[in-house]
Amino acid sequence: MPLDIPRIGLVLLLAALVTLLTRRVGMPYVAGLVLAGLALALSPLSLQFSLSRELVFYVLLPPLVFEAAVHLCWPALRHELLLVTVFATAGVALAATLTAAGMVAIVGWGLPAAVVFGFLIAATDPVSVIATFQDAGVGGRLRLLVEAESLANDGTAAVATAAALAWAAGEATTPGAIGAALVVTVGGGLLCGAGVGALLLWVAGRARDPLVEITLTMVAAYGSFLLAEHWHLSGILATVAAGVVAGNAPGLGRAGDAARAAIQGYWDYVAFTANSVIFLMLGSHAARELPTLWVPALAAIGLVTVGRAVAIYPLCALFARSRLAVERRHQHVLVWGGLRGALALALALGLPASLPGREAVVTTTFAVVLFSIVVQGLTVTPLMRRLGLLAGHRRPPL
Repeated sequence: MPLDIPRIGLVLLLAALVTLLTRRVGMPYVAGLVLAGLALALSPLSLQFSLSRELVFYVLLPPLVFEAAVHLCWPALRHELLLVTVFATAGVALAATLTAAGMVAIVGWGLPAAVVFGFLIAATDPVSVIATFQDAGVGGRLRLLVEAESLANDGTAAVATAAALAWAAGEATTPGAIGAALVVTVGGGLLCGAGVGALLLWVAGRARDPLVEITLTMVAAYGSFLLAEHWHLSGILATVAAGVVAGNAPGLGRAGDAARAAIQGYWDYVAFTANSVIFLMLGSHAARELPTLWVPALAAIGLVTVGRAVAIYPLCALFARSRLAVERRHQHVLVWGGLRGALALALALGLPASLPGREAVVTTTFAVVLFSIVVQGLTVTPLMRRLGLLAGHRRPPL
């Protein structure tokens, strides 16, 4: 796609105006962006942009992952690591299995397309919920669990989708081979990202300029992702590891607080820009494609929602008598706040043309993401208010 400066400027202007409006009405800005994209698609004005796997996966996804990871507190994350790992492995498997079985039984999809869809749609995106948390002043353990679980299951869902595609293509795969590949892909990605992050810190320790340190974080975000993908490792988990290492350093370089404030402001803007492009285009694409596949879309929305519940409530019950016990009201937010977003879109757009039912999988993925961002994104705040999780709102008596 050629660089089109006027349309890029229009996207940024629309994003700014939509964000101003949504802040005034108390709506998550990503939901507003999707609705704006829908409105644009139905109007004479067209952005004439299209989402592609290369754009989402290699350009927009690394900064979004890095920006989320750099804000994670490692001591708090280490305390929750077992719970997050269970959510990102067993939780993804449970949700994917239920979704795939339902698409075969209810919609009549072939097993290869259903299995691939089940795994790619298991990846959650915390963007809309985190924006709501920021506006409402919600933090603490609930926010940590939402962010950390999403970053972890993004990586495992991407790896599992690749394994499902290999199986669908008829490649020889055994449970042992798949398990070994998962260990290498996940572990190698984490080590690769941690190495890039450590190198960043070593170089930054000799810097005194916030601009140099911002540049180094950008190199870490894209470098860790591209290096891991080049070695057929998990680029997402590599970027997560690099972000956690960079975000938990005692101080990036010698510029101290000034550098850290500049870096945070820069990455907030990068994430805002990436989200603006993704969600405006999501709304525009969905308006063109969804009218053809209502039945699979509605079935998938129901199955994904139930699958998310199956992935959270039973697994939380396993920890009910431990130090990792999760409050019931937090579990409700984890279920309803498990939104789908950029990664699910990238994985769907990257499916090979040889996959039977590819177009149905892609369009249904857009439908699920659209529903989660608009419907769940707009109702998660009333849910948290009802549960007494927002500042100034007491929990109602049971």
